[in-house]
Amino acid sequence: MRIIGGEKRGLKLAEVGLGDQAAQLRPTSDRVREAIFNLLMNGPYGNPVQGARVLDLFAGTGALGLEALSRGAARVAFVDDGAAARALLQRNIDLMRAMGVMDVWRRDATRMGPNRGPGFDLVFLDPPYGRELGEAALASCVEGRWLTPRAMIVWEESAAPVPPEGFEQLDQRKYGDTVITILRAPE
Repeated sequence: MRIIGGEKRGLKLAEVGLGDQAAQLRPTSDRVREAIFNLLMNGPYGNPVQGARVLDLFAGTGALGLEALSRGAARVAFVDDGAAARALLQRNIDLMRAMGVMDVWRRDATRMGPNRGPGFDLVFLDPPYGRELGEAALASCVEGRWLTPRAMIVWEESAAPVPPEGFEQLDQRKYGDTVITILRAPE
């Protein structure tokens, strides 16, 4: 794994191989990450990454949030409750040398609780596939006021998720066994 673009382009991230099934760690491939960021930055959305506050749910290795940071995000908050994932994430944060603009929260992404700070403009949602955890995490974010009005959500799943009520589906693409859905939060 490596950072695909931006300021840290080419930076090699910590090795995870094919992932860790016991820890439910399944990193987003470089190819899929590149496709996601091409859609975001070259699609019809302007540039939702530049200057954004990013929330990386089920962060795992942190590759999505770190990629956003390399491409101009202002701040990234990583959420994961797995010990293996947080260890890899910490190694990757050390490699990026960007401690002042990142937060790492050990918590269940499906139970975010109330947000006590500003909302997030861009959310990466990459739950373990096929367990409906993405739906629960998104509902928790809405309930806790984690999203800014019209925040963009990039949801990675094995099958096309049904957007929650009030969310607008902007795009959906399939890459191998991965479906990427881009949503816009309500106002």
